[in-house]
Amino acid sequence: MRIVMFGYQTWGHRTLSALLDSGHEVVLVVTHPRSEHVYERIWNDSVADLAAAHGVPVLLRNRPDDEELMVRLKEADPDLIVANNWRTWIPPEIFTLPRHGTLNVHDSLLPAYAGFSPLIWALINGEKEVGVTAHMMDEDLDAGDIVLQRAVPVGPEDTATDLFHRTVDLIAPIVTESLALIASGRTDWTPQDRSRASFFHKRAIEDSEIDWTWPAEDIARLVRAQSDPYPNAFTHYNGARLRVLKASVSTGRYGGTPGRVFIREGDGVVIVAGAEARKGRSHGLVIERVRTEDGADLPATEVFRTMGGYLTRRP
Repeated sequence: MRIVMFGYQTWGHRTLSALLDSGHEVVLVVTHPRSEHVYERIWNDSVADLAAAHGVPVLLRNRPDDEELMVRLKEADPDLIVANNWRTWIPPEIFTLPRHGTLNVHDSLLPAYAGFSPLIWALINGEKEVGVTAHMMDEDLDAGDIVLQRAVPVGPEDTATDLFHRTVDLIAPIVTESLALIASGRTDWTPQDRSRASFFHKRAIEDSEIDWTWPAEDIARLVRAQSDPYPNAFTHYNGARLRVLKASVSTGRYGGTPGRVFIREGDGVVIVAGAEARKGRSHGLVIERVRTEDGADLPATEVFRTMGGYLTRRP
């Protein structure tokens, strides 16, 4: 098959690599220009560089909405478009152009976690598994019929970084198997159950700010979801931003006001957490390791040398 690829960052890079190894002909690659956005500097293997190294023509676009792109796509005469981590909507005149349509690869177990940053949102929400879905693109974002889907479990100590590595390793086999199914003439794909669908927005720095009225279990997952190299979960202490690198749920239950620096427990310091902490039946968050504004990584016990005071959402 003649294949056009739309993709970006490491997800797109892994997809293109699988296409180049598949025995099919990659005739054109469309990718985004490099961005300085904080989340787009993470996992940023270059699709453009990989395509150029294999002699595949490359077009750089922020959006697929210009006349030159349509001309180039028609000249490429693709049997299939394959997309992964393309950041904007692809219109019907493009995704219906190939003979076999457009295969989109998305790093969630659709129909859940359509949209953006699915691994981070899934970890924050305590999902027991995450994965990758290959589906045929239609008018609605991440809503088309499923060709293949693979899952991996989420362990109790897993970070978003751990889950990234496990799911990105699923891309090549899913792409390779999907191509074989499509080339065989199969079209009996599985419709998504839209009653189970969820859709999430792109993450921003504000989404990493700790809300101490959340239960400690949720905050601990937020910390793991914002593991290096992602922007870490953060709070403010004595007017300065403090990034939380490692935290766990306290063994004891502590009452008081959310955000209160309360007591030593184990290797860390307990922060009162939860909207109903005043009742004294909530676990706290044990902060074990932090990063200060000057970039120093420290045990929490070296920062919270005395108990008392509050961690806040604003300086």
